[in-house]
Amino acid sequence: MDYKKYIATIKDFPVKGILFRDITPLMANGTAFKTACNELKEFAKAQGAEIIVGPESRGFIFGCPIAFELGIGFAPVRKPNKLPRETVSLSYDLEYGSNTLCMHKDAILPGQKVLIIDDLLATGGTVKATIELVESLGGVVVGCGFLIELKDLHGREALKGQTVKTLITY
Repeated sequence: MDYKKYIATIKDFPVKGILFRDITPLMANGTAFKTACNELKEFAKAQGAEIIVGPESRGFIFGCPIAFELGIGFAPVRKPNKLPRETVSLSYDLEYGSNTLCMHKDAILPGQKVLIIDDLLATGGTVKATIELVESLGGVVVGCGFLIELKDLHGREALKGQTVKTLITY
């Protein structure tokens, strides 16, 4: 399927000079959304994933249906003060500023095979931090799946050693 037909490109959003890749048209088309989720599900199955981890919030949109279809669990990665139980957290630098990600301390079992799912691979900072969180809990990251990859931002370089699957490349 040509998923690019379902991605809207918005110039100068959220700031001037940015080309924003809007995934909501793909999500609004049942066939396109299901096909994309199924393709990422097959990747998760091939990697032997035992749990899906997804960063807030679009990682939830793609990760939950994949976990559901595979009959495995889903663990969210959230911003601070969004998870109710004991968490582990990791702060990391962004191009302009910093961010902190959190997971429940009991979200991943030691040795559990984890596949990370998100909508977009850009610089790789968020997914790299997610990998570090998973590994701090004893999980084994078996791959990372994305709907979109922005190649010019070199996110794969931050994920060296990881198996990466993307459905659309810009």
